[in-house]
Amino acid sequence: MPDFLLPDLGEGLTEAAILNWHVKVGDTVGIDQIVVEVETAKAAVEVPVPFAGVVSALHGEPGQLLPVGAPLLSVGGFAEPGVTTSSGSGNVLIGYGTAPTTRRKRVRRVEAPVVKVAAPGVISPFVRKMAADNGIDLAKVTATGPDGIIRRADVEAALAKPEKPVAKGKRIPLTGIRKVVADKLTASRREIPEATVWVDVDASGLVAARAALNAKTDRPVSLLGLIARFAVAGLKKYPELNSRVEGDEIVLLDEIHLGFAAQTDRGLVVPVVRDAGDLSTRDLSAAIGDRARTARDGKLAPTDLTGGTFTVNNYGVFGVDGSAAIINHPEAAILGIGRIIDRPWVVGGELGVRKVCELTLAFDHRVCDGGTAGGFLRFVADCVESPVTALGDL
Repeated sequence: MPDFLLPDLGEGLTEAAILNWHVKVGDTVGIDQIVVEVETAKAAVEVPVPFAGVVSALHGEPGQLLPVGAPLLSVGGFAEPGVTTSSGSGNVLIGYGTAPTTRRKRVRRVEAPVVKVAAPGVISPFVRKMAADNGIDLAKVTATGPDGIIRRADVEAALAKPEKPVAKGKRIPLTGIRKVVADKLTASRREIPEATVWVDVDASGLVAARAALNAKTDRPVSLLGLIARFAVAGLKKYPELNSRVEGDEIVLLDEIHLGFAAQTDRGLVVPVVRDAGDLSTRDLSAAIGDRARTARDGKLAPTDLTGGTFTVNNYGVFGVDGSAAIINHPEAAILGIGRIIDRPWVVGGELGVRKVCELTLAFDHRVCDGGTAGGFLRFVADCVESPVTALGDL
């Protein structure tokens, strides 16, 4: 009866949480049939089984965290003649398929550690009564006597040290995507000396340009797509912001891999559009839209969430004007976009109503000074205020 072990999901991940099972004990499964969906620190992944047969056991419940190499399920009573534990398809994971090979590989089975806890022993009825009279749970008392025997002094020590009150309310574990986001935000605040610059811009021309671009086309351009295109152009003029700090060196990166913040049911994720500097405005906007939909469906692969060099964050969709955004570690900067609303604005010496937006740039002060950061932000702002001129020059 072979066990199907949780496979190595790549990207250095060592564990995954079970989201839901697609089979139950007694079901017949075929090679490469999806049997379970798990959540890693980077994405939700559907896992196929490399065996054919009848499911005899499921080793885990939804929400349970398993290490790589731990048993996922057991398969027995092969449904297909000649199928053995070494005749899997080689497709260990959808989206990560491994090529079939005739070379035999020995698989070392990794067992989850078993911890045995000895129950404490109490030999004195007096000690037992003393604990009961004072509401002391003996299971929580540290035993100092031989062979785990709880002594009178142990109960007295428990009485002298009152238990901390347990806060009431719903508890949400920091696991999976939530944990990796929390770790990155903490690393950013701890390691990056960030500074922030911002500017209000007249986005009336941007809104009009988008309407003109989308008048007669089946490939519409989003406002985020337009601003992202201007940001990419700005990074080519100010490459210090497309960099990262490694040790005592600043590494200026050749490629621009643009990340954008996306809110999903599983939390905040940052999908990445690779080689954004090589894409047209329509292609970049389409790529952002496609990845945003895939992110909301929970179908992004781990590779779609890594390798970004610069991030844009459209927090205006939440109805706010500005934000001191946290840099997506280990990147050097993040561009924030507030909501576009009607505001009084002076044009040609006359007060009128224009569509105004606030742009914010948080940057790593180690990679550049305020002049570079301000130059980049002013470039993007000028593109937003005169988008037709900007698009003609890109």
